[in-house]
Amino acid sequence: MCLRFVFLLITRVASWLRLSRREEAWQAAEILILRHQLAVLQRRQPRRPDLNWADRALLAALLGVIPKARRQGLRLLVTPDTILRWHRDIVRRRWAARSMRGKTGRPTTRRNITALVLRLARENPEWRYRRIHGELAGLGVKVAASTVWEILRKAGIDPAPRRSGLAWSQFLRSQAQAILACDLFTADLLDGTQAYALAVIEHATRRIRILGVTLHPTGEWTTQQARNLIMDLGEQPHQIKFMIRDRGSNYTAAFDAVLAERHLPSALAEYARHYNKQRPHRGRQLRPAPARPPRRRPLPGPDHAPTRPRRPLSTNMSEARRRPGQHP
Repeated sequence: MCLRFVFLLITRVASWLRLSRREEAWQAAEILILRHQLAVLQRRQPRRPDLNWADRALLAALLGVIPKARRQGLRLLVTPDTILRWHRDIVRRRWAARSMRGKTGRPTTRRNITALVLRLARENPEWRYRRIHGELAGLGVKVAASTVWEILRKAGIDPAPRRSGLAWSQFLRSQAQAILACDLFTADLLDGTQAYALAVIEHATRRIRILGVTLHPTGEWTTQQARNLIMDLGEQPHQIKFMIRDRGSNYTAAFDAVLAERHLPSALAEYARHYNKQRPHRGRQLRPAPARPPRRRPLPGPDHAPTRPRRPLSTNMSEARRRPGQHP
């Protein structure tokens, strides 16, 4: 491509020398442009004329000689704005090449950073590359997460090892019936003020409950809304085990205590059932505690008629000793 441009430049300079007898040099440049465009059109091309890099460079160089007032009257294959864009591209590529000289490619990572990444990965086998990237950021080491991934991969360490426990998505699916999530969102009023609404969503059913709206959400207000939520749930609170919330100052210790007090009796009752029915005891040859004998209930009479209370036995015997016709 460079040789072709040099050849075209030499041939056009020779033609320019032949036309140098004219008084104005821009007229010679205009003739050279028209001749070169004619040579481009004479090429066998199935579609519209395609200008290569050498053609663009030559037309841009010759057009720089012609005055601006004359450029609008030229018959060109491209518009003058396109040629000006070529000029800008040439300048941009020139300075880009100079700025990147000797700095091509991705900069190498320092050896101490590489050693630190490998040390964190070996001392914490369950950490993934994202966790290592976060720990490095906490230490003030600026490195991309993709760089941590590449360092671990080159060292033969899995950048994303599979955790032995449940993942977050698996936990949400398995405990969906026992999870609630709450958050505050704002609503703009007509007078320009903002109102805060506390909403709770059930993870299993995706049902939303709006607990209340206030202009000043305080810790006492959120605690009262938690009590209202317990009353609205009725018998359901014993199934709720987890409440997902942020670390806002509106959620105080009293807010968590309200939910814990409601959940604690059900948790203790569940533990008691497990201890009495399923937990093995060494004193009973690894058998659970004996079941409580069922309560005896009186059998219903014929046709489910209500039974009459029996009279004491001593009363029946005294009645049998009385003579006929004798009243008590």
